[in-house]
This record gives sequence, structure tokens and C-alpha cells, in this order.
Amino acid sequence: MIEVVIKRLPHGVDLPLPGYATAGAAGMDMCAAVADPIMLAPGARALIPTGFAMALPPDYELQIRPRSGLALKSGIMVVNSPGTIDADYRGEVQILLLNAGAEAFVVTRGMRIAQGVLAPVYRVVWRESETLEASGRGAGGFGSTGLGFVPPMGG
Repeated sequence: MIEVVIKRLPHGVDLPLPGYATAGAAGMDMCAAVADPIMLAPGARALIPTGFAMALPPDYELQIRPRSGLALKSGIMVVNSPGTIDADYRGEVQILLLNAGAEAFVVTRGMRIAQGVLAPVYRVVWRESETLEASGRGAGGFGSTGLGFVPPMGG
């Protein structure tokens, strides 16, 4: 368990904090802290407040991901999925939703709109080189690992 300090904002006082729906859940459900319903027409997007801010520990991020049920049933996605809440951010957590469905969708107060997954962040130190170690895939890009993949010559 990792302790994270969280601050309820005035418009989120009556809402549950992010929480796990089951003992084995990786993501915490996050609720909408909207005062009035927000209608998302097909193709529309909106920034939805959650009513809380937090102080993540150093070397962690909170990844914001779509809820699979909303994605399947209504086409509701997190636009920049996964979104990243950095450890040094102290503002309100807000969720950028997109309606990729065919029908209008209404976000209401307290609705579970996304999930947050706490993840470690590893820092990279780049070491430039004129060559890279060979691999079975080589420079094969998009779709190159499907059936019948033939590595490019010399790759």
C-alpha cells in the first residue's frame, strides 16, 4: 500500500474519494463532481471535474483510463488515454472525456466516469550510440508482428 494525501475541494465534499470496486481491481473509480448535468453530443468532449486534488509521492503518476463499461455501452473515452497526473501537480484532477458513440451521453454528479491507476515512474538516462543491438523484429513497424511477418533484409 502507498499512502497518497488527497484534498476534497468544496464542490466534491459529498462525493466518494477514488476507490477500488473489488479487492482485485487495479483501477480506482473516479466520480464526476459536476454541479449540473453535462450533455456530450456524439463527437463532443468535455473536461469533467472530480472535486479533489492530491499530492502523489515522488516517482509515481496516476494514470487516468476509461471505464470499460462506459466505453462499450456508450462510446465514452478518456481522450488522452491514459492521461497522466504528475507527482508535482497540485490542482484539481479533471477528466477529459470524449463521446465516440452514436448517441448523446449525459454526465451526472457522482457518476463513475474514469479509473485511476497508480504507477511507478522510471527516469531514463539516454546513452547515444551510432548502432543498436540487432533484434528479430528489426525496424518492422506498425502491423509488422502479425501472421506472416518477414523481417526486412538487413534488419
